[in-house]
Amino acid sequence: METKVAVTGGIGSGKSHVCHLLSQRGVRVYDCDAAAKRLMRCDPEIKSRLTALVGSDAYIDGSLNKAAIAQFIMAGEENVGKVNSIVHPAVARDFINSGMKWMECAILFESGFQQYVDVVVCVTAPLETRIRRVVNRDGISTEKALEWMARQWPQEQVAAHSHFIIVNDGITDIDPQINRLFEYLGETEQHF
Repeated sequence: METKVAVTGGIGSGKSHVCHLLSQRGVRVYDCDAAAKRLMRCDPEIKSRLTALVGSDAYIDGSLNKAAIAQFIMAGEENVGKVNSIVHPAVARDFINSGMKWMECAILFESGFQQYVDVVVCVTAPLETRIRRVVNRDGISTEKALEWMARQWPQEQVAAHSHFIIVNDGITDIDPQINRLFEYLGETEQHF
């Protein structure tokens, strides 16, 4: 049986950068966030269930109304769970059906997606580095970045539940860490 691997880490940790480096080595990585967005736009069952949950303005002329979904989610923590209960199972099915062995998932443990993989790789970075990356990337305030981070598991908790850590602090070279990851997995690049 082929080993399935998840790359996770808090917002601003640089997990997408690590996944990009993996893809340059021939590793196909399933992007859970991109898949969720695609499925919310295109999957008829999700569209129907989100419309029933959020209301007729969830989609305008067949297109996802992000503002309406965001407003619904911000109205209460229980609403986050309701939307996730529609989207997460669809993403999990899509990953399983994709045939890919690797996934990138920001909220791996929060979503329960660790059950679909054998090895969890956590990408870490110092808090100040993560804040700077998010502020620069998304053009938001430090306070907003910290608010987003507070919605995820703390980095230390994610790392404690992971099998392998990659430090992406902007100083430590990532390539040797990926080499060690492949050694840990007992695989070479040719097997991806």
